[in-house]
Amino acid sequence: MKSLWFFDDVNLFKVLCPHKFKAYKVDHDFDAYKKKDYIYFEEDSANKVYLIEKGKVKIGYYSEEGDEVVKAILTRGELFGETAILGESKREEFAQSIDNATSICPISVNTMHDLMRNNQTFSFKIYKVIGFKLKKLERRLQLLLFKDAKTRLVEFLDELCDDYGYDCPKTGDHVIKHPYTQKDIASLIGTSRPTLNILLNELKEEKVIEFSRKEIRIHKKIA
Repeated sequence: MKSLWFFDDVNLFKVLCPHKFKAYKVDHDFDAYKKKDYIYFEEDSANKVYLIEKGKVKIGYYSEEGDEVVKAILTRGELFGETAILGESKREEFAQSIDNATSICPISVNTMHDLMRNNQTFSFKIYKVIGFKLKKLERRLQLLLFKDAKTRLVEFLDELCDDYGYDCPKTGDHVIKHPYTQKDIASLIGTSRPTLNILLNELKEEKVIEFSRKEIRIHKKIA
């Protein structure tokens, strides 16, 4: 299984969490959130970076029309709020728990800067994560603006394949074992859950995919 947040087989959670550093461990706790709890809101002060120990977090914002736009849904080991490292003073998005047992490791920006100054390799990995994440976000926003719902779904499946997929040795199919619900996927591609269900069944009828709750099997290359 591949993931955007693993570089050189190093899990950023294991590298970053202050529990791993004696100097920070004493004053450090994990924060617990229930489903629909907010970690932060738009316009909140941006003075921390967050790592997910367990659970799921939705990152998004509200358009001028009041519509919710979901930028990302993140799971264990993933980093968010990282634009604070680059000097962002106020949040331009919200972060909300969408799991009943989300546990977050908060890291102050000052602590992050200390760790980055003291470890060049660590610093490089963080900037690489931020750059990669920004490119991924830009691509998703372009899809939302310029592509129809079915194209958005197909390209999202390609993205899932890169992040969570592997080739089945027996059939050659691409198998994706992912952490998302259908509601999550619908939010990420900017459509309704009923529409997503119709599109998934269309692809199934076309013998392109098979799907269950946490697995999608791609039978042939979608273009």
